[in-house]
Amino acid sequence: MAKSKKWGIALTALITTAALALSGCAAKERGSALPKEVTIGYQVIPNAELLVKTNGLAEKHFPDVKINWKPFDSGRDVNTAIASGSIDLGLAGTVPVAIGIANKLPYKVYYLHDIIGAAESLAVRDDAGAKQVNELVGKKVATPFGSTAHFSLLSALKLAGVDAGSVTVLDLQPQDILAAWQRKDIDAAFVWNPVLAKLLDDGGSPIVTAEELSKQGAITADVGLVHHDFAEKYPDFVKEYVSVLDSAVQAYRDNPEQVAEALAPVLSTDAADALEQTKQLVWLTSAEQAEAQYLGTSKSESGFADVLKETGDFLAEQKQIQTAPELTEFQEAIFR
Repeated sequence: MAKSKKWGIALTALITTAALALSGCAAKERGSALPKEVTIGYQVIPNAELLVKTNGLAEKHFPDVKINWKPFDSGRDVNTAIASGSIDLGLAGTVPVAIGIANKLPYKVYYLHDIIGAAESLAVRDDAGAKQVNELVGKKVATPFGSTAHFSLLSALKLAGVDAGSVTVLDLQPQDILAAWQRKDIDAAFVWNPVLAKLLDDGGSPIVTAEELSKQGAITADVGLVHHDFAEKYPDFVKEYVSVLDSAVQAYRDNPEQVAEALAPVLSTDAADALEQTKQLVWLTSAEQAEAQYLGTSKSESGFADVLKETGDFLAEQKQIQTAPELTEFQEAIFR
């Protein structure tokens, strides 16, 4: 048996055992019916949800529920899917979530899949002649509009005192960014892994990261969303799914190398690079997310609601949305 296959089996067994412990054998104590089918919108980001999908952990925990996984390239598309009712749960960054709440999309935040660190960065071509943000004037910079990367790019320009109008900012999805980079059609891009890693491997260097920007107040994260109707009808599914995500976080902490081995094929890279990508994100359990600086346990103490409000204010200032909702609307959007 190949080493990677052995590791995959061992990892799956470890996570499944942990899931049962964390959920308290919830399958025997369900207070409401589970759905016959659920559609989860995901993105290829090296976090706990990708691990859950890769190892079929949701299918193991919910043997009587048909789990449909639907891939997305950005949170903007997830917002569209939620609005149309084509998915029950989804993943989007803080920026599309702030936009979604401003537009009264029918969802709530139930989990923080990761706090974004160096996994999102501004990569510049080594031959572009720009070593810092204020040297991007006159350059072509690509990013997916309405994403956390877009927010980070605008924040970086603002913090560096650069007028965004002096930079040609192009709206491209991650795979289109990679293609444009390879054609040398763009000078730089603010994007996330795994595309970011490919840009850096192909003659690029990072000049600012989301982690560095967060220390200056521009905090970003990847967020778990659940449709209002689904959350109201199947609250037990949401809570149990959170326990599965928590078990994946714990498995990563216990053996990050095995997790990297499992994720490497999905990320189209090797285990060493996959491990490096996972380290560029902060994985938190739901217990840690209940702290006041994150989701909190009550409407008035959610630091993450404050982050969404600050994001909304920034977007309104940049005319990405008409007006930012009041803080109470962001607080109400936290699932409890």
